[in-house]
Amino acid sequence: MPATPPPPPLKRVPPGAWTAIAWCGGTLFTYLTRVRLPGELEPDHWPAVQLYRWDGLVLLLLATALALGAAVLLSRRPLTAVCLLLTAAVFETSNLAAAEIPMAQFLAVQTAVYFIAAGRPRRTGAVAVTLSIALLVAYLAVRIGAGWHVGISAELAVALVTLIAWLLGDAANRGRAHAEQLAARTAEQAVTTERLRIAREMHDTVAHSIGIIALQAGAAARVAATRPEAAREAMSAVEHEGRETLAGLRRMLVALRHADQGSGAGGGQQACVPAGLADIERLAAVTSAAGVRVDLRWAGERRELPPDVDLSAFRIVQESVTNVVRHAGARSCRVTLDYRSADALAIEVTDDGRGRGSATDTGFGLAGMRERVALLDGEFAAGPRPEGGFRVAASLPIPVTAVVR
Repeated sequence: MPATPPPPPLKRVPPGAWTAIAWCGGTLFTYLTRVRLPGELEPDHWPAVQLYRWDGLVLLLLATALALGAAVLLSRRPLTAVCLLLTAAVFETSNLAAAEIPMAQFLAVQTAVYFIAAGRPRRTGAVAVTLSIALLVAYLAVRIGAGWHVGISAELAVALVTLIAWLLGDAANRGRAHAEQLAARTAEQAVTTERLRIAREMHDTVAHSIGIIALQAGAAARVAATRPEAAREAMSAVEHEGRETLAGLRRMLVALRHADQGSGAGGGQQACVPAGLADIERLAAVTSAAGVRVDLRWAGERRELPPDVDLSAFRIVQESVTNVVRHAGARSCRVTLDYRSADALAIEVTDDGRGRGSATDTGFGLAGMRERVALLDGEFAAGPRPEGGFRVAASLPIPVTAVVR
């Protein structure tokens, strides 16, 4: 497969790290607002009595430890992490003598809610945002019950931002799920389209074979009485052609029986013209004329192949070489056809480009080649080469009827 580009640096930061950053940033902001900064006559908020005492510092350290522990647990136990963050927010707020949980103390909770909603099942995200809103309500209820002053307006703003974080995460989750479904549907359609194309090519191949069988049978019938030897040779040719055609049909139909041919095999499509390795020299010449030199190498003694194997071999080479021209950025490629094995044809196409020589932008080139090889019960491999460039390798079995003449 083509090398997947690495994600942007910010996307490589795990959700737990973002949560820890949010907690540290909120805590730093809280303490900055409680000191007189340059140009200010007084701090925005006066510090509570216990803020800088030992008990206040211990409570701050405890809250920070809970928040950092939650950041570690976020990827494995998200709801437990949310509970720890809520506890940390309450501890730090109690250190500020505030009438409500400030936005800065809830920033880490809102960050965690977003990532849970974006990357977890919707039910988990709904539970996380419900726990967060419930804590805000409970905090105000306790202060009202104790007769203390409360900041309902400020707490409503915190709750609203928490809901927005959940909605944004849920929207990201839905968008990713839709993209995955669309990609799966597109890949399935690509495989079906490739199967239909193979079926149309097989139709032409079978039609050609049946025509040969009809001609040989007719010739045998005409000379059966006068030239028995010629009639026997013609019938032997009919038998061989028939066995070869049936073997190809059997391999193809077993894999194609589940393909949905009703949606794409309408009458407006023209059958593809059959091709084979006999056209490989012309393909190399055309590719070289396009600017990419094709080094064509044959290993072993070339021999006649079954029509479906011959056609698939040509299509694999054609797809690989074409994509070297389109995507690899290479000046040359090597095509090796190895006949040295008696029961298989080995194909290898390599280039020294950027590692995308045999994959289209959508990846359907590899999908089509893999489908062809699978239909013939062969082996297929494709991927970047360690020394650079891309490599496609396939092994196509040759039926016994084609090996033994």
